[in-house]
Amino acid sequence: MNDTAHTLGRSRTLWELVTRRADLTPDRPVLLQDDRALSFGELRERAERVAAGLYDRGVRPGTVVAWQLPTRIETAVLSFALARLGAVQSPVIPFYRDREVGFALRESKTEFFAVPGEWRGFDHAEMARRLGAKNVFEAYDRLPDGDPSVLPDPPADGTSVRWIYWTSGTTSDPKGVLHTDRSLIAGGSCLAHALRLSADDVGSMAFPYAHIAGPDYTVMLLLYGFPAVMFEHFALPGALEGYRKHGVTVAGGSTAFYSMFLAEQRKQPGEPVIPTLRLLAGGGAPKPPEVYHSVVREMGVQLTHGYGMTEVPMITMGAPDDSAENLATTEGRPPEGMEIRVVDGAGRPVPYGVDGDVRLRGEAVCQGYVNPEQSAEAFDADGFLITGDVGHLTQSGHLVLTGRLKDIIIRKGENISAKEIEDLLHSHPGVADAAVIGLPDAERGERVCAVVEQPPGAEELTLSAVTSYLRAEGLSVHKLPEQLEVVDALPRNEALRKVLKYKLRERFSG
Repeated sequence: MNDTAHTLGRSRTLWELVTRRADLTPDRPVLLQDDRALSFGELRERAERVAAGLYDRGVRPGTVVAWQLPTRIETAVLSFALARLGAVQSPVIPFYRDREVGFALRESKTEFFAVPGEWRGFDHAEMARRLGAKNVFEAYDRLPDGDPSVLPDPPADGTSVRWIYWTSGTTSDPKGVLHTDRSLIAGGSCLAHALRLSADDVGSMAFPYAHIAGPDYTVMLLLYGFPAVMFEHFALPGALEGYRKHGVTVAGGSTAFYSMFLAEQRKQPGEPVIPTLRLLAGGGAPKPPEVYHSVVREMGVQLTHGYGMTEVPMITMGAPDDSAENLATTEGRPPEGMEIRVVDGAGRPVPYGVDGDVRLRGEAVCQGYVNPEQSAEAFDADGFLITGDVGHLTQSGHLVLTGRLKDIIIRKGENISAKEIEDLLHSHPGVADAAVIGLPDAERGERVCAVVEQPPGAEELTLSAVTSYLRAEGLSVHKLPEQLEVVDALPRNEALRKVLKYKLRERFSG
């Protein structure tokens, strides 16, 4: 991280970071969308006016304001306006509907709710009325406006809870994750430090701004002073025009995004799908080694992958100068200030190379959950967050994730990592994507089931062909799938396109 970015990274609050960057490079662009551009100076100016408009409506420091808005310049401006006021923000993914939205509004005790009106064929304002939300206002292309002279002083404390982010809720009700300005700045600083970007780069946001990746990425822009292109709706090949038009140098989001770019590249081998692109980066879901090698080989760009979650927006990240082996097989290293402890079932640290429960402590870690009981269960006696992930540290300090505690298949008393089998399946030419799950089995406890997507034109896979391939790749016999399901598309969430394994278990458990 350069000296300027390092100094900015010590900002106490997000608003302080905005003002310091605006003072340094007021005329440089920060957000690009279609034919629009917003500079760092304009971001500060517009956010202050919107903050004044919100203040006129009754929003005060500590007021809980939920917003369910798409990835747009206006959304970022509204969010920073709320940061200027010191309100408590509760971002909600735009694709959530009555159950998740109603839960978030109730649990956070939301006092104001910003919606896009009718967006992509769904009436969010009507849903808000149906849910009995208070003080609903539309904020798609018009934002409140007022005179900044009425505003109180900006918040000076960066360690108070001012953010409530919601986990995906794929197996139960979502959890409300409590963050501070400082935890979000620390997460974004980790990302910025690892990727080693410069003011000459152009980034991209193809994910929902309401996801924890929104502030994570925006902090990086503020630290280094470069812009990012925002995509309100991401789909390929349609979005390629925006990447090319603005000369994007850094793209990504998660493994699913890498695969989508690869699919486009394969339509025109040898001709760069985005001529200016030099780096794909992301996290949020496991990355099979074969995906890394395919991106480097076929797209001619570097790929760095990391590890993060709603509770800790950035934990580790691969660095562009890491070895190919580490970039392909690990999640990278933690930055200064992030402690990783890997422990056994009794909570005792394990040696390098030995799998265990991954736990975290550092400034980027959340303050807990809206539900106090969930908070009490989330941390161990030493203050480390219990992630539920399984993995190990290497001698070089790189983290290798091998699965989740809930994603370990127990077959006849033997623990089997779903990720190990998935990584091997991804190297099969007849597999476009794969998910491995454990299904109830009266004889074995659980049986191993592989669910795969196939690329267009591929010969239909059979269970015997898959098991023969896996055996040839060296997979132990007791880990071989006993069931194969071929699907048109794996079920995914709408944020970072994670595979929803619970839906597969529901579908194939019969």
